[in-house]
Amino acid sequence: MKTILYSDDINLLSYWEKALDFECEVIEDVKDLKKVSSSIIVVNYGICVSTCREFIGNLINNDNDIMMMHRVPDMEIAKELLKSGVKGYGNALMREHFIVSAIHTIRDGMVWLHPEFTSKLIMDLPVTGDAKKKIYIDKLSPREAEVALLLKIGDTYKTIAGKLDITPRTVKAHAQSIYIKLNVKDRLALALLLQ
Repeated sequence: MKTILYSDDINLLSYWEKALDFECEVIEDVKDLKKVSSSIIVVNYGICVSTCREFIGNLINNDNDIMMMHRVPDMEIAKELLKSGVKGYGNALMREHFIVSAIHTIRDGMVWLHPEFTSKLIMDLPVTGDAKKKIYIDKLSPREAEVALLLKIGDTYKTIAGKLDITPRTVKAHAQSIYIKLNVKDRLALALLLQ
């Protein structure tokens, strides 16, 4: 799956292109963009504000996945874009490793949100009974259970590492094991399962 970059801002295009550690193609004309198919398209939200649903719909109809970048990310806009089929949403100038992570996540068939937004979504989930949660927690090792409960409340890997006196890398390893054991794809799915 090719990665295509499109924006009316040359500085953003340059930043994204530099951030990606793999080959990508820059498209400068919207007419050419509409011809793209079976690709991941990284696009600046500013170019489609008034006609976003139609713009996104056209790209998705060509079997593309969309990573929408926004200079001023907003939770409500993120929700609307995800509802319209966008596979990723983040700050247009986020750190390079987040851009790479987003593309890899989308390429793997999952949805990507900046970790701050994922945490906000998790914190907004309603709380339910402990019996359901216990069934899933019992499938995990004691340390994995600790990590899972902290992931559920929206803590970042770094925060969890500090709380449990382990490295963020170890937290990530536990998280991956948790996702496999509980058959979920990401932190949001885990939070929904354990709510």
